[in-house]
Amino acid sequence: MTNVQRGLAELIGTFWLVFGGCGSAVLAAAFPEVGIGLLGVSLAFGLTVLTMAYSIGHISGCHLNPAVTIGLWAGGRFAGKDIPLYVIAQLVGAAVAAWLLYMIANGAPGGYDLAGGLAANGYGAHSPGQFSIEAALTIEVVLTFVFLLVIMGSTDSRAPAGFAPIAIGLALTLIHLISIPVTNTSVNPARSTGPALIVGGWAIQQLWLFWLAPIVGGALGGVAYKLLGADAGKRPPVEGGPLPTAEA
Repeated sequence: MTNVQRGLAELIGTFWLVFGGCGSAVLAAAFPEVGIGLLGVSLAFGLTVLTMAYSIGHISGCHLNPAVTIGLWAGGRFAGKDIPLYVIAQLVGAAVAAWLLYMIANGAPGGYDLAGGLAANGYGAHSPGQFSIEAALTIEVVLTFVFLLVIMGSTDSRAPAGFAPIAIGLALTLIHLISIPVTNTSVNPARSTGPALIVGGWAIQQLWLFWLAPIVGGALGGVAYKLLGADAGKRPPVEGGPLPTAEA
C-alpha cells in the first residue's frame, strides 16, 4: 500500500470513530424516552473500531489513534518514520467528524449549545462526575496501557487468527463503560482534539492531559508487551507495510 492509501484509510477510520462514537453521545445518549445511555455510547465506540478494523486493517493497520501508533512503535510493531503521516491523518479525520457532527446537532430545534460539550473530554468541573485531574490522568494512563496490551496480544501471530477486531472493539467498549463518568473517555488524543477544536475554551485548555496520558499509557503498554515476549521475529518488518492492528 502507498502512503497516500494508508493515510486516507487512517483519516476515514478516525472520522468514523469520532463521528460514530461522539455522535452517539451527542445525538442519541439522552434522546427523549429512547436514549441509548452510557451503555449504548460505550458500545458505539467499540463498534466503530470493530467495523473499521475489518474494513481497513489490511490497508493501514487501523490505528485511528496517535497513542496506538506511538505504542506500536514503542513495541517494535511500527516504523517511527511513519508516525507523522498517521497522526496527521488521524487528526484531520477527527476534526472533520467533529465539525460535521456539530453541523448536524445544530440542526435540531433551538440549535446546539456548545456548553453541552460536544462529547469533549474533561476533568474537574468538566468531568461528567466532577473527578479530579489526578483521577483523570491516572485512569487515562492505565486504560490506554491495557488497551495496547489487548491490541498487541490479539494481533500477535500466535493468537487465534481473525478475532483481533472483536477483542479490540470489546476492549474499547469496556474502557468506555469504566471511564465515561471520569473523563468522558479519551484514550485517544485525536478523538479528544476533534471536539475540543469546536468547543474551544476549557476544552482546549484541558486538552494537554488527553494527549499526555494516552501517549504515556500507550508507550508503556507497547514496551510491556514487548517485554512479555512478543513474536517480533515472526511479524512483517515495520517498514514492510500495514500490520493487522486496530485502535482507538
